[in-house]
Amino acid sequence: MLQAYAPILILLGLVMGFAALNIIISELLGAKRRVLGKGEAYECGMTPVGSARVRLSIHFYLISVLFILFDVESVFLVLWAVGAKSFSEAGVGMLVFTEVVIFVGLLVLALAYVWRKGGLDWDR
Repeated sequence: MLQAYAPILILLGLVMGFAALNIIISELLGAKRRVLGKGEAYECGMTPVGSARVRLSIHFYLISVLFILFDVESVFLVLWAVGAKSFSEAGVGMLVFTEVVIFVGLLVLALAYVWRKGGLDWDR
C-alpha cells in the first residue's frame, strides 16, 4: 500500500529539500547590507501615512463571510454537476437532485434575508 504513495513522497521530499537548500544558500551567500529604509513598510512606492492598525467595520467581515459561503456553495454545485451522471446511473439521481434543490433553496432564502436587511449595501 505504501508503494502507491512512494512517488508522491519522493516528490515531496525533493521539493522540500530544494526549498531548504535555496534558503540556506541565500543566507550563506547573500549580501548583508543594513540600510535605514529596509525595515520600513512599503506601500506602492508611497510613504506610509497613518497607522497600520486600521479598525474595519463589522460590515466588512459580514460581506467576507457571505462571499465565502457562496463560494463554497459554487464548489458543491460543481462537484454535484460532475457526478450527476453517476448518481443517475446508481439509481439515486432524483434523491440527490432533491437534496441539491433544497440546498440551493436554503441559500437563496439566506441571500434574500441578507439582501432585505441591507447586508449587501456598501454605502452604510
